Amino acid sequence: MKSSGSAIYLGNVMHQRFFPVQYRFNYSVMSLRIDVDRIEQEVAERGLRSLSLNRFNLYSVYYRDFGARNATGWRVWLEALLSEYGVAQKPARIELVCSPRFLGIVFNPLAMWYAYNEAGELVAVVGEVSNTFGQWHHYVLGNGGQPLSQLQRTGLQAKADKVFHVSPFIDMDCEYHFRLQAPSERFQLGIYQSQNGKKMLVATQVAKAVPLQQKQLIKAALQMPFNSLKVLAMIHWWALKIWLKGGKFRSTPKALAKTKYSHTEMRLC
Repeated sequence: MKSSGSAIYLGNVMHQRFFPVQYRFNYSVMSLRIDVDRIEQEVAERGLRSLSLNRFNLYSVYYRDFGARNATGWRVWLEALLSEYGVAQKPARIELVCSPRFLGIVFNPLAMWYAYNEAGELVAVVGEVSNTFGQWHHYVLGNGGQPLSQLQRTGLQAKADKVFHVSPFIDMDCEYHFRLQAPSERFQLGIYQSQNGKKMLVATQVAKAVPLQQKQLIKAALQMPFNSLKVLAMIHWWALKIWLKGGKFRSTPKALAKTKYSHTEMRLC
């Protein structure tokens, strides 16, 4: 799959919970698809006055917000992580789909990494999940280093055991089922959480790409300002509603309370 470089995604996120408390909500969201090797050049060449790297702006992307979240570069970090899951060959291209900072504010419940080989075939996917307690986890689909290209046309399906504490109103004994597609002109992602074989929660994101241009950044800022604040507000609002409806609060498991960062495998299914 050829890359057209970094882009803006404009779309919607939907959450629906089935038990023990039912709810459903949607909200608009703006994300970026970032070619990690080209983004610095793209910002300079495209005259993106409203987007900066590692400094304050209307929109900004800080390298410490994703990946290892330290001084390690994104590519170096991802290559090392994927090697632990059997992807020995270094990716020819890496893309990150995430929400940028808006006026310095950011919260990404989920950011997605995609790695490709020289032939443009998808070889790995990493889901980066963050909670409101300052912890994060990577679910890694490495497929033993084998290309995922045969599955790109219809999308990938993968699963993973829940090992990372996210919502204080959901138990840990759950399983995630992921429906994934390589990002292109459209971005589609579905996460289906089940407990004891029963569907508990569905979260989807569907978006359309527009060029990463100055005018599009301004347009997105006018249409969808303060994405991260909106997401945080909705997380806490629905947490309050669940609690008021009798939802049982669950603290972070003691075994995970002191774990700042972790990673586990995602498996094809």
